[in-house]
Amino acid sequence: MMQDATISLNKLRKAYRLAVGCLFFMQGLCFASWASRIPSIQQKLGVSEMSLGLILLALPAGSMIGLPFSGWLVTRFGSKRVAANALLVYSLLLLAVGFSPTIWMLVAGLVLFGMAGNISNIAINTQAVGVEARYGRNIMASFHGLWSLAGFAAAGIGSFMTGRNIVPFNHFLIITALLLAGIAACFQYLLPEEQGKATTGAKLFGKPDKQLLGLGLIAFCCMLCEGAMFDWSGIYFKKVVEAPPAMIGAGYTAFMCTMAAGRFFADRVTSHLGFKKTVRISSVLIASGLGLSVVLPHLYTAIAGFLLVGFGVSSVVPLVYSEAGKSKIFAPGPALAAVSSIGFLGFLIGPPLIGIIAGLFSLRLSFLFIAIIGILIFIIAGSPAKSGAAGGRPDKTDSTLMR
Repeated sequence: MMQDATISLNKLRKAYRLAVGCLFFMQGLCFASWASRIPSIQQKLGVSEMSLGLILLALPAGSMIGLPFSGWLVTRFGSKRVAANALLVYSLLLLAVGFSPTIWMLVAGLVLFGMAGNISNIAINTQAVGVEARYGRNIMASFHGLWSLAGFAAAGIGSFMTGRNIVPFNHFLIITALLLAGIAACFQYLLPEEQGKATTGAKLFGKPDKQLLGLGLIAFCCMLCEGAMFDWSGIYFKKVVEAPPAMIGAGYTAFMCTMAAGRFFADRVTSHLGFKKTVRISSVLIASGLGLSVVLPHLYTAIAGFLLVGFGVSSVVPLVYSEAGKSKIFAPGPALAAVSSIGFLGFLIGPPLIGIIAGLFSLRLSFLFIAIIGILIFIIAGSPAKSGAAGGRPDKTDSTLMR
C-alpha cells in the first residue's frame, strides 16, 4: 500500500511539473510571437525607428503597472486561477496588438499586454515555487528554460509567417488558438491552492525585507546585463567587432543559445553547489565573458565571450525567484512581485544606460561598465544577509547563512 501511494504521489508531482512547464512555454510563445512581428507591425503602421522606440516603451510601462497588483491578486485569488486567467487575457491581448490599426490603439494594447504578461509571470512562477517545494530540490531554472525554448520556437514560426506574407493578426490568431487549447488542457493539472493563502487581508504593496531586497538587487544587476545584451549585442557586433553582415546576429544567437541551454542543467549545479556559489560562478562568467569581448573585440573571441555571458545569466533570475518563494515573511506571490519589481528596473535601465555611456565615451566602455555590474552580483551574493535563502533552507556551502 505504501509503495502504491508513493507511485501515485510521484505521478501527481510529475503532472504538476508538466502542467506548469507548459504554462512557462505558452507564456514565452505568446511574448516572443509579438516580438517576432515587430518589423511587420512597424511597416503596417508606417512609423519611423524613433517613433517605434517610443511606442515600445508602452510594454515595459504596462509591466511595471501590473507588478504591484500581481502579488496581491495571487494572494487573494490563488496562483492557479490567476495564472490561467492572466495567461488567457495575455493571449487575447496578443490578438488586439496584431489587429491595432492605429498607433494609439497599439500603445493601449501594449500597456495592457505588459500588465497581463507580468501578472501571469508572477502567478506562473508562484506555481513553480509550489511544485519545486514538492520535489524538495531545485527545478526552477528548468521551467525558465522552457520559456527560453519557446522563444526559439516563436522566432521560427514568425520567420515562416513573415516569409509567406501572413499578416500579424492571422499569425497571432493561430497562436492564440493554440494557447487557449493549452490552457484548457493544463488547468486541471495545475497545483491546487494552499489553504489560507487567499486571504482578504493581503497587502497590495509590501516593503521587502533585507533578504528580499538583496535578492532583488542581484536580479537588478543580472537583468541590467540581460537588457543590454538583448538590445545592444547586434550593434556591438556591427560597430565594435565589425562583423560581416551575415554574422552581425552571431553574438545575440550565441548568448540566447547558452542562456536557454544553461537553464536546463542549472538546477543540478545549484543542488550540488548551493545558491551562493552558483550565483557567484554565474557572476564570474558574466564579467569574464563581457571582459573578453571588450579586450579582444574580434569575431570569434566576441562570440566566445557572449557564450559565457549567456551561461552566466541563465541561472541567476530563476534561482532568485526560487529563493524569494521560500520567504517566511511574505507569501510567494508578494515575495516574487517585490523581487521582480526591483529586478525589472534593471531591465528597463540597462539599454538606455548603455546608450548614454556609449554617447559620452564609447560602446566598448559601456560594455565594460556592464562587466562591472556583473562583478557586483558576486559582491552582493557574498553578503550573508543577502545571499541566503529568503527564509528558506540555508546554502549548504556556507554556514554563515545560518547565523
